[in-house]
Amino acid sequence: MNRAIRNYLVFLGRCSRIAFAGDWRYYAWMGVLTVFCLLGLNAYAKQFVHGLLVTGMTDEVSWGVYIANFTFLVGVAAAAVMMVIPVYIYNNEELHDLVIFGELLAVAAILMCLAFVTVDLGRPDRFWHLIPGIGQFNFPASMLSWDVIVLNGYLLLNIHICGYLLYCRYQGRKPAKWFYIPFVFIAIVWAVSIHTVTAFLYVGLGGRPFWNSAIVGPRFLASAFTAGPALIILALQVIRRVTAYRITDKALLTLRSIVQVSMLINVFLLINEVFKEFYSGNLHVASSKYLYVGLHGYHALVPWIWTAIAFNVIAMVLLLLPLSRSLRWLNLTCVLCIVGIWIEKGMGLVIPGFIPTPLGEMIEYTPTLNETLICFGIWAFGLLCYTIFLRMSVPILLGTLSQANEGRD
Repeated sequence: MNRAIRNYLVFLGRCSRIAFAGDWRYYAWMGVLTVFCLLGLNAYAKQFVHGLLVTGMTDEVSWGVYIANFTFLVGVAAAAVMMVIPVYIYNNEELHDLVIFGELLAVAAILMCLAFVTVDLGRPDRFWHLIPGIGQFNFPASMLSWDVIVLNGYLLLNIHICGYLLYCRYQGRKPAKWFYIPFVFIAIVWAVSIHTVTAFLYVGLGGRPFWNSAIVGPRFLASAFTAGPALIILALQVIRRVTAYRITDKALLTLRSIVQVSMLINVFLLINEVFKEFYSGNLHVASSKYLYVGLHGYHALVPWIWTAIAFNVIAMVLLLLPLSRSLRWLNLTCVLCIVGIWIEKGMGLVIPGFIPTPLGEMIEYTPTLNETLICFGIWAFGLLCYTIFLRMSVPILLGTLSQANEGRD
């Protein structure tokens, strides 16, 4: 037992040391991310002192860019399952080792989700109320309590799977299937649940007609399984370019097929939602009118949502054409998918739900500079975490960091 603990501590120590070693490109990248993290931390310190007054949120629009990013990133985290399914259900060898990169991205995304929830709290010191057994958790009546469970549970599942597989590779032994395969299949179901529960947070608010649609859950999953794999495609190409790890074009094109199908479903569901809103012409169409065409002279989100729709449609067309099998065009398509869905699923979903207010007032929302810096800081923190995860995992997968060569670093 003592020897096992010692070996594991040595493993953690070697991983920690290698995380801070690299060439000038690595130090430059980490330096830039650190600067943005510090800018975000400074902005959050101001918000902590002065409260949410420094944000663009008001009593009328109480969710803003923080919750928009949270919603998008839950989808990115859930999308890791789109690499797990081909590997563990369909035995796709091309993606076998790459699934770890997807799950590490899920870990980084969940950490960012938790950070965005924290900065959205006006009194973060009261977060302990959400801790089961200590605070008033209000489970199962509150959807927020479900969200706490599924997010933290998914985080632990991915940490366990990635950590165990990497440690086994480091030791040069075959992982015991009974110790991780059951958790892999639990994680598949759990990935769907985290975004479904997030959708239910919106759908369950009866006083906000814009969100009261049964199609919100399927739309969340379709957009998640589009933007998430698109982000993974870009990340894998960066890994292939800056490391010696071999990632085949076939693996990237397998992910492209997932993005292709998911984008078709995403656009189809969007068309269904728009048809339902405008064709029925009921009294609850005001929020959709504000979003798509403007209402009573207020139209701050109109250019944003039409930009998102244009990006999504262009990406869908490119994915249907053989042209996107070229990596250059595939990269452009992935960027269009990510940006388009971030706008549509973020600001295009969260803000219109509050406009107009139940009393019919038109109060628009614009993020402040302080809010924006906090968002950049959290994104930089997430990328910093993911970079460190990759810096530790790639040498293990390549075999250059192993128990066999212990003492050489």
